Amino acid sequence: MMGPAHSLSGAAAWLGVGAAAAAMDRPMPWPVLVVGALVCAGAALAPDLDHKAATISRAFGPVSRGLCEVVDKLSYAVYKATRKPGDKRRTGGHRTLTHTWLWAVLIGGGTSALAATGGRWAVLAILFVHLVLAVEGLLWRAARVSSDVLVWLLGATSAWILAGVLDKPGSGADWLFTGPGQEYLWLGLPVVLGALVHDIGDALTVSGCPVLWPIPLGNKRWYPVGPPKGMRFRAGSWVELKVLMPAFMLLGGVGAAAALNFI
Repeated sequence: MMGPAHSLSGAAAWLGVGAAAAAMDRPMPWPVLVVGALVCAGAALAPDLDHKAATISRAFGPVSRGLCEVVDKLSYAVYKATRKPGDKRRTGGHRTLTHTWLWAVLIGGGTSALAATGGRWAVLAILFVHLVLAVEGLLWRAARVSSDVLVWLLGATSAWILAGVLDKPGSGADWLFTGPGQEYLWLGLPVVLGALVHDIGDALTVSGCPVLWPIPLGNKRWYPVGPPKGMRFRAGSWVELKVLMPAFMLLGGVGAAAALNFI
């Protein structure tokens, strides 16, 4: 799928988690719901770090472009080193390592560890990165016509304000994990969810997605998981733009209303 659909699906997924948490009598404070939805929307773009033409490659200028090149080469190297006889030969790393459940878990776990041990500046850095990506994905038309600096300033300002709100007693810094030193440990959850939602979205397209790697299936280790081929669509097609994106917006709205006990 394209960047806007990925971000919308990520936000909708976290709002759905918020609805489920409310149903289980563990409601999210509204700042957690908002921040989690934005982080998840940003994280839903992150698996495309292996693609030099993806939205994330443009998000942070030369830094993100250079990082994408490194991740592409790393992913390709891992693919070549672990492929089985049934896996196709390829020339790049797109839709390989960063499009797996293992990558999602590792990135989410690393985010949680950094947030819990790195202090306020680590939390601000996590929020800044994901809020910039959320702007690039959710407000992609505006982001394309504005300068990168304005998007970065919006991300930095929003990160500072939201971190200040979360730090207030009862506002959510210690939501879910309440032990000493476990503040913000939950920040890894929307990161994991965003990556997995991205993989599921890509699995619906014609190429499928090797989300199960490194678990082998038959003579393939990079099996492109997906529905029957007749049910798949091309990225950017009318199915994505006219059906899935409106559905994500509707589901996100319902999830938010349920999470805030409006329905």
